[in-house]
Amino acid sequence: MIVKTLPVGPIQTNCYIVGCEKTKQAAVIDPGDEAERILEAIRSSGLRVTHVLLTHAHFDHIAAADEVVRATGAPLALHPDDLPLLNAGGGSIFFGIQPPPIPDPTIHLAAGQEIPIGELTLRVLHTPGHTPGHVTFHEPNERVIFDGDVLFAQGVGRTDLPGGSYEVLMCSISQQLMTLPDDTVVYSGHGPATTIGRERISNPWL
Repeated sequence: MIVKTLPVGPIQTNCYIVGCEKTKQAAVIDPGDEAERILEAIRSSGLRVTHVLLTHAHFDHIAAADEVVRATGAPLALHPDDLPLLNAGGGSIFFGIQPPPIPDPTIHLAAGQEIPIGELTLRVLHTPGHTPGHVTFHEPNERVIFDGDVLFAQGVGRTDLPGGSYEVLMCSISQQLMTLPDDTVVYSGHGPATTIGRERISNPWL
């Protein structure tokens, strides 16, 4: 499994390029800014993007989605509960930022759905709380998750923006993420990677 992490934009949101080593097929997860940098990383890796996947629709996770979708021809995937947020520019107006161009999702994600990336399979976990349609992508054979803004190293996602709920977020963490094996690697939307086991014993929010 190929995982390339690109912190992009003013908030240093982690964009992930996830590829299958055998087939060279790949997904781009959360193209939040700096589209040309993302596209150059794809080209230099020799990968072919088959999906552009959004964990949620906040502006710092979607700002480069339009350019990446147009450049790669890959379909865009989002949970339908985050469509209102996407259509509102990802909440950028709350931060005084110009809304990014908004592509139309052609794949509506649902809990339990499986996204094939070559010989990899990303399983969709619905993990609301940060936003209503937030999802986590889980590759069980590789024991990794890409969880956007749900669980961080030593932190959890904020819930004070429209559509957020602390109670729902903590329920998502306890029921969807803390049930995974301790050695599951957590690739978050911001900051360094961690593991479920590490956060289970040391995360102050848990």
